Amino acid sequence: MTTTLDPSVRIGKAAVAAVGLLALATGALESVVTPTLPLLQRELDMSPAEGALLSIVLLITGALITPIAGKFGDRYGGKLVLVRLMALVSAGGLISALAPNLPVLLAGQVLQGAMVGALPLSFILMRKHLPAGESKVAIGLVSGLFVGGGMAGTLMAGPVAEGLSRHWMFALPTIVVIAATALVGKLFPPDPPGRSDGGGIDWPGLALLCGTLVTLMLVLALAPDLAAAQPVVLGGLVVLLAAFVTGWIIVERRVASPMVDLRMLARPAVWKSCVLTFVICVGTATPVYLVPQLLALPSDAYGFGASATAIGFFLLPGTIAATLAGPIAGIGARRFGARFVVTAGVVLLVAGLLGLALVHTAVWQVVAGKALIALANGLCVTAMVTSTATSVDQNDTGIATSLVLVTRVLGFAVGVQFSGALLTASIPAGSDVPAESAFVTSFVMAAAVTTLSLFVIRTMSKGAKE
Repeated sequence: MTTTLDPSVRIGKAAVAAVGLLALATGALESVVTPTLPLLQRELDMSPAEGALLSIVLLITGALITPIAGKFGDRYGGKLVLVRLMALVSAGGLISALAPNLPVLLAGQVLQGAMVGALPLSFILMRKHLPAGESKVAIGLVSGLFVGGGMAGTLMAGPVAEGLSRHWMFALPTIVVIAATALVGKLFPPDPPGRSDGGGIDWPGLALLCGTLVTLMLVLALAPDLAAAQPVVLGGLVVLLAAFVTGWIIVERRVASPMVDLRMLARPAVWKSCVLTFVICVGTATPVYLVPQLLALPSDAYGFGASATAIGFFLLPGTIAATLAGPIAGIGARRFGARFVVTAGVVLLVAGLLGLALVHTAVWQVVAGKALIALANGLCVTAMVTSTATSVDQNDTGIATSLVLVTRVLGFAVGVQFSGALLTASIPAGSDVPAESAFVTSFVMAAAVTTLSLFVIRTMSKGAKE
């Protein structure tokens, strides 16, 4: 649907910059746990199972809150919902910063998970207050800054935690989130509520989706240990997962106001973006997890013995590439269409994965491969989100983009858990160093999975050129 922009409510560059700063800060806050998980396990006396729970709880709560945030943003206005959502995120960041033990830290992470819903709300604001052409570039910029913030969080978490304390690695990005939220509230005009379907929150659907995500993570995390020792338990988890998925689909198809409108998922532009996002993020998650592991392995094996600070430095080129990918993808989609940008991103992603599989004997090879993958992932995800956000009715922007972003979270979680399972299974008895072949196999499998996305890309429309 084509909408006429009211000149009186058009925003300026400062407002777009405020949303970009918010995306950068939330991306950083989202990513600080992963590189410092061993440190947190030591300081909080966590078991490996508790560490795994801490590493996925934000992803799970983010996947649950995102569809609700997008739906409420479409219904009540993006600014109102975004500011309230970021108040929860800020509270979670402060709780995590002050947490004296694991239960309190988990509570903070649960609240922080609401940050994943910030992106579809930001897209609602961009479309409401900018012309169509400018909104594509702005959405690309915001998406790129969120990705760049995630890389920046990975970069700074180790030095801050080692130089100051684990408390400050949560506190610093939280302070920026609070400031950026205040700027958004001041610089954006009140946006009128959109369409309302008159329904409330779909609590049964929310509960079933929660059960689905938790069970999926348990299956992926425990499969290597349970497959041989307790296959009956693993089989029971798989059956439970299937029951949760079936029940959720039934509820979402029948409830008057579903949490996730599956009719939206039936639209070709949306389901193709979701499939592509999932496949590409599974492939991207492999190097996100494996590259730091490879850099940290002892140099007398086949690693490089890098410290947390050194690893952050080695990932800096990837940070820059991921940050640039957002605006590049937005401009590329505007001039050449989304299909061209996604195809180019997939080709670069496969090249980077195969490059890491074939050559990883020098640091520069690993750094170059990771930077290429970060650029490719940013191009793909940003182009797909931008295409989806601008291919549906304006009142459906939040719902459609939230589906893509939930798929991104799921793909990343599946990719990380699967890569970790492969490494665990390859560790010889009496050793704590996985076989080098596990890294090669993981990179090759990720490249093969990513290549499959080209079959879906062929069916995409080229996309309008502005």
